[in-house]
Amino acid sequence: MSVDVEDYFQVGAFEHTIPRADWPKWPCRVEANIARILALFERHQIKATFFTLGWIAERYPQMVRGIVDAGHELASHGYGHQRASALTNTEFRQDVTRAKALLEDIAGHAVNGYRAPSFSIGLANLWALDVLAETGHRYSSSIYPIAHDHYGMPDAPRFPYRPEQCTALLEMPPTTVKWRGRNLPAAGGGFFRLLPYAASKWLIKRVNGDDKRPAMFYFHPWEIDPQQPRVPGAPLKSRFRHYVNLGRMEAKIDRLCRDFSWGRADQVYAVELAADSIAPAKS
Repeated sequence: MSVDVEDYFQVGAFEHTIPRADWPKWPCRVEANIARILALFERHQIKATFFTLGWIAERYPQMVRGIVDAGHELASHGYGHQRASALTNTEFRQDVTRAKALLEDIAGHAVNGYRAPSFSIGLANLWALDVLAETGHRYSSSIYPIAHDHYGMPDAPRFPYRPEQCTALLEMPPTTVKWRGRNLPAAGGGFFRLLPYAASKWLIKRVNGDDKRPAMFYFHPWEIDPQQPRVPGAPLKSRFRHYVNLGRMEAKIDRLCRDFSWGRADQVYAVELAADSIAPAKS
């Protein structure tokens, strides 16, 4: 179970509508939403991995300490929610180094995991994996093996593997299900909000049963917040993707927590992390 800790005005859907310089003008709701998520996980006795933006951690260190004190894993989502694919090697290195240092200073221990904003590592920027390893990260969850208009690397392995380009790093892909020659997303996010719960449950059970693998699931704090301020001027497609079924999300997450056993990424994949090398999973 993983949570991408960012606020509603920082999402990729609004990156061309809300200038980065205007972020401080928008009311932050991440603290209250994280508190609800922590309470939900506590009710179900679940530990999770929180991929956290440095921008958020810098402003809400007590919230981040609360995540760590509750026994969850703290991981990095970069500093400023810029797509890795939009950054140069130097810019990406600066972003992930800054975020890692901030998070480690708050947590008081090493931060080993990273997830690229919008799963923005793919064929065109696999060099980013080397940068992650060189800056002290042990694993990434940044390559989504699906076809999508904004991200995705559909031919990538579906289960944890060490990329040929960077065997020092373990890649933990978001979960997909192989169906009629293509990978169906089964990892959360907008797909989880859009699909009926029964469909998502079936997809995850298929991975657990047929593939005999754990699922890598994710969601965002703003997805359980239907009262968040509406962003004017955003394209219709972006608004649909962001706002669809927000009012149903918390109840669906609650059901998901009841129906499956969940854990932190570093613990669920402890064996793979400890191995010097692991053969790529079949895609």
